[in-house]
Amino acid sequence: MMISEKMKPLVSNNSAIRVMFEEGKRLAGIYGAENVFDFSIGNPNVPAPEAVNRAIREILEEEPSTFVHGYMSNAGYEDVREAVAQSINRKFHTSLEGRNIIMTAGAADGLNAILKCLLNPGDEVIVFAPYFLEYGNYTANYDGKLVVIPPNPPDFQPDLQCLKEKITDRTKAVIINTPHNPTGVIYSEETIRSLAKVLEDKQKEIGHPIVLISDEPYRELAYDGADVPYITGYYDNTVVCYSFSKSLSLAGERIGYLVIPDAVEDSGELLQAAVIANRVLGYVNAPSLMQRVILRCVDEEADVAYYERNRNLLYTGLIACGFSCIRPQGAFYLFLKSPEPDEKKFCEAAKKYNILMVPGSSFACPGYVRISYCVSYEKIERALPAFKKLAAEYGLLQAE
Repeated sequence: MMISEKMKPLVSNNSAIRVMFEEGKRLAGIYGAENVFDFSIGNPNVPAPEAVNRAIREILEEEPSTFVHGYMSNAGYEDVREAVAQSINRKFHTSLEGRNIIMTAGAADGLNAILKCLLNPGDEVIVFAPYFLEYGNYTANYDGKLVVIPPNPPDFQPDLQCLKEKITDRTKAVIINTPHNPTGVIYSEETIRSLAKVLEDKQKEIGHPIVLISDEPYRELAYDGADVPYITGYYDNTVVCYSFSKSLSLAGERIGYLVIPDAVEDSGELLQAAVIANRVLGYVNAPSLMQRVILRCVDEEADVAYYERNRNLLYTGLIACGFSCIRPQGAFYLFLKSPEPDEKKFCEAAKKYNILMVPGSSFACPGYVRISYCVSYEKIERALPAFKKLAAEYGLLQAE
């Protein structure tokens, strides 16, 4: 076979999220899109802010095309990086400068760049299940080893005692994600403080830094006035990976940034390495037009009310059906407990009613399913009768 040994397991075990997404398109062709309830992928249904569309038009009219569409520093346009830094400073009382920012092709670029900088073959990256599946693939890209801490239901705050036990002298990084995909949980300030203390103690014990990588594509999507702690204020060796994919509904545009504060050990060397990693990984630089857009739209806000309304309808409707799930505090996912041990069978049963969900085993958390509610409110309304039929099949309520 032509493909590499490293690619064979990826081909044979393709992302369940993407498989369900493709299944949704197939079913829509048969039954009509309005009759298929695809909750598989986190593809925002909310339109990008009008300010983004206006900025694109104005940039193309006002700025020289050779500038807008040309190369720049691998770290990104200097004025864009400075604008991002100042925006973060205003929101979180940090002291960042443009040199602390690297513009990236979304959070995936940032995660790959920082892992390439940190990992030697056999080095370990710790994640808390459930976790975004690609963390494992990104770690494997650099011959690292993913160390998974088991889920901690019902609140899904990270198990810090287990973290203490899992850290070894090969541990280079810990990845966290809050607000969290797939549970919708926000890590509390108490959790973050305790996590920082564990890492501070352990890096002294093992004699080298442990980088806390905070993956933050859902930062602005927090409900009920919930506070999302900005991690750099709690632990010095923190690197932030951010994406505008969810907050500004720009998932396909691939625009985000890395934050490497001065407080990170050897920050200057790490910044330089991350800029070079961004180049040699083939990203070269973040998309130029979208960088110019971010300069004008860096303080635009996500439509949190839209997603909160969706959450309220879906959560209330599922609880009324007899299902069990934690109430999401942020992001746009709901993590439903499967009424049978094999959640993959539950997902297959749901397909009879044109409901598409992602098995929790795709996030190293079997027995649950993820439902993405970044869809239209009307789709959720249409889906609830189908969920009632599914619940009735499992004896959770009487069929109507």
